[in-house]
Amino acid sequence: MIKAVFWDFGGVITSSPFEAFNKYEKDNNLPSDFLRKVNSTNPDDNAWAKLERSEVNLEEFDLLFKKESKTLGHSIKGKEVIALLQGQVRPEMVKALQIIKGNLIQACLTNNIQSLKEEAFDKGNVSVAGKHDAIMGLFDFVIESSKVNLRKPDPAFYEMACEKAKIEPSEAVFLDDLGINLKPARILGMETIKVINSIEALRKLQKLVPIKIL
Repeated sequence: MIKAVFWDFGGVITSSPFEAFNKYEKDNNLPSDFLRKVNSTNPDDNAWAKLERSEVNLEEFDLLFKKESKTLGHSIKGKEVIALLQGQVRPEMVKALQIIKGNLIQACLTNNIQSLKEEAFDKGNVSVAGKHDAIMGLFDFVIESSKVNLRKPDPAFYEMACEKAKIEPSEAVFLDDLGINLKPARILGMETIKVINSIEALRKLQKLVPIKIL
């Protein structure tokens, strides 16, 4: 029986930053998905990974990302990419969070950037890294990569969540928009849901949890 629901934040609770990435690429005559290519090259030890583990600050990230992107053909300042990390909150997901709260263990498992400030984003948007106090208050606990110096998809990140929830991996379901983050959770024994369409994801979640969320 499922006892816990673990949620990613950006791309799950909020809309995906990849839409902003693609617009930036189009506006700057870059190849489609170039930013994702930079982030997925040497994914465990690149600038992005180091920033999410708090191993570098924003200034260091800015230079590292510029160097990495230049190596792949187009020089881009890291701070320009950070500015794209915003998304619209999905109200249907927040409603599900509100229903689940108090009925099952609920946690947010997020790769984020500790130094990111919410006021840097446009009105109506929030950081996809997870900085929305009202929403974050719906979770029993939050595991942030920038605070624990681990990040998804490291299996230890998921094991930490299970230990904190005092459950076995088979008693949890995890929602994320990236397959690379879901794979290790699934290997550990968790049920997993890849979030592409929020309503479809909630329908899949409904089949797994013992309470009515839809």
